[in-house]
Amino acid sequence: MDELNGRMMACQILITGLIARVANDSPDPLRFLTDFRDEIKAVVRGVNISGMDNTDRVRQVAQSTVDELFSLMKPPSSDQ
Repeated sequence: MDELNGRMMACQILITGLIARVANDSPDPLRFLTDFRDEIKAVVRGVNISGMDNTDRVRQVAQSTVDELFSLMKPPSSDQ
């Protein structure tokens, strides 16, 4: 389970970096991130989850993961 969690964290970091890179290349990075976040949340709300008893819990965790990913995207610190 630890290996799976580690891989998931690595994927989240990679995806966060890719999204931030695309946002930095856009003319309005904050608007891009806001629109992209809203699209991802809409996908999570609409995805079909089958084979589980408590799909609401799975959806809730997925939504909080999206929020967590986007909360990581802050301006770079002045400390380098």
